[in-house]
Amino acid sequence: MTQQGVEKTRKMLFQTEEEIFSKLVSSDHPFRKLNSLLNFTELALPFLECYSAVGAPGIPLEKGLKTLLVQFWEDYSDRQAEKAVQENIAVRWFCGFSLTEDTPDHSYFGKLRQRIGTKRLADLFNTVNTLLAKHGLFGNVFTFIDASTIITKTALWEERDQAIKDGEEKMNNANVSRYAADTQAKFGAKSKTNFWFGYKLHEAVDMRYGLIKKLCITPANTPDYQVVKHICPDQGLVYMDKGYDYQEVDLVLQANGCSSAIIRKNNNTEKNHDLDSWHSKSRMPFESTFSKRRKRARYRGEVKVLFQYVAEAICLNLKKALKILPTNPAV
Repeated sequence: MTQQGVEKTRKMLFQTEEEIFSKLVSSDHPFRKLNSLLNFTELALPFLECYSAVGAPGIPLEKGLKTLLVQFWEDYSDRQAEKAVQENIAVRWFCGFSLTEDTPDHSYFGKLRQRIGTKRLADLFNTVNTLLAKHGLFGNVFTFIDASTIITKTALWEERDQAIKDGEEKMNNANVSRYAADTQAKFGAKSKTNFWFGYKLHEAVDMRYGLIKKLCITPANTPDYQVVKHICPDQGLVYMDKGYDYQEVDLVLQANGCSSAIIRKNNNTEKNHDLDSWHSKSRMPFESTFSKRRKRARYRGEVKVLFQYVAEAICLNLKKALKILPTNPAV
């Protein structure tokens, strides 16, 4: 080996770990920008109460929070997340694990989700949105409210057969909880031929950049208009489709200081076809926020399904923020 080769080898051997990561993880990688945007040490502080100070030390919460974010960012299963943190250099760097450090196995992710819980994750969602609002990503002038389908199981043939065997005429929302594995899920329908078993995702989307402001989960048979009171903003013009054309919704909007941009039903005497047409065109660019949401539930039970969609909402808002904000946004 030449002297030049020896020198090159020596430099490679004595590189710091950060120098190695800097070469392996590109400067424009989304995780680098995300690391600049968020202070994960501060974000992890509310989760400290999930753990006891007694006993063997576990994985630091900041690392755990990042692994959880990566899981929903990439739509990984627990085993896929285990492999990604172990083998993907960018993920390993982002989560704070050194090149030789042991990484968590698949069982860690389920335990972490259980410890954090839906309430704390919802608080994190609001904290992240507050930060994004400081960057001017929420307009709070126009809001679009709509509901999306969440499917827990595509077919219930065995359950239906058991119901008929037990003397039921058919399986419906009155008896499905006695046979389905997810006892909180229900049948929902958009028409006589378009129906599903699971839940509904109700969301309020800010129409400046299409970021999600509020969300909630209900069984699939819950009427959309009954949920507005839970996700209604406290100001601005609110867009909704015909399914929300009820006096109850108008009263909720008035109580929250909002104006209505509801598309009225054809039998509504106050319907203005030209105005409704303009409302439809105005909201069209933001319908993709609802249409591109994942339709399959990872878990069973309303609380766990809510956890999934809150986590995905955090990731969706952050992905949009990274496209909008400058390369190195201030924390």
